[in-house]
Amino acid sequence: MTRWCAALLAVLLWLLPQSVVAEDLETLYGRALQASQSGDFVGALPLWDQVLELSPNDAAALSNRGNVRLALGDPDGAIVDQTRSIELAPEELDPHLNRGTAEEALQDWAAAEADYLWILKRDATDASALYNLGNVRGSTGDWDSARRLYQQAADARPGFAMARSSAALAAWQQQDLVWAEAELRKLIRRYPLFADARAALSGLLWQGGSSGEAESHWAAAAGLDTRYRQKEWLLDVRRWPPQPAKQLMAFLALEER
Repeated sequence: MTRWCAALLAVLLWLLPQSVVAEDLETLYGRALQASQSGDFVGALPLWDQVLELSPNDAAALSNRGNVRLALGDPDGAIVDQTRSIELAPEELDPHLNRGTAEEALQDWAAAEADYLWILKRDATDASALYNLGNVRGSTGDWDSARRLYQQAADARPGFAMARSSAALAAWQQQDLVWAEAELRKLIRRYPLFADARAALSGLLWQGGSSGEAESHWAAAAGLDTRYRQKEWLLDVRRWPPQPAKQLMAFLALEER
């Protein structure tokens, strides 16, 4: 927006009754939030831009726009928005969590860890911060710490299936195969349509020589989520440990011959 356009907008807003401005802002905010929540990030970004033109110091809007920027592949822009949100609302936890996620996207592990630890100093049972810190520790090769953090996240939030699955994967990475298999089986009994546990158990069973049952679980996993065929996605997005990812890829290579 040019300086002249910004000045004109300011004059128009000043001339409008404040109730109209507030109504327009509330409507815009609702539309932006709905677009974000529905996954329409391309449509959400200009809506958040408009919200912030009307209310540039809205910490929640900045954090929401930061999340959209990250989803659109702009982690640097996301960090700018989250940092400004933190400056405006220094005691809010969410912008630190969101900034940590963007920092992880840039593999800035130290910065992400600092944001998660900031949260955990204020709330030691924040399941999202515990889980994300587990991802950071795993990404730096500390699977013992990652496993403990995943388990703490699962304890802090009953029903946090991904945390339990990640703990099982970390146990597999540590060669604690009996515990990992038992945990994955328990997850599948409770959540039969949980693709992560199905895919993990496929690779673990194949590694142990139970190829028939491995193929059965994989048929279910592949039907639920095709991304488990992608090694880069497993390692960089889902954050599987290297050993489970390697074994699942070996199983799929053999299956596809």
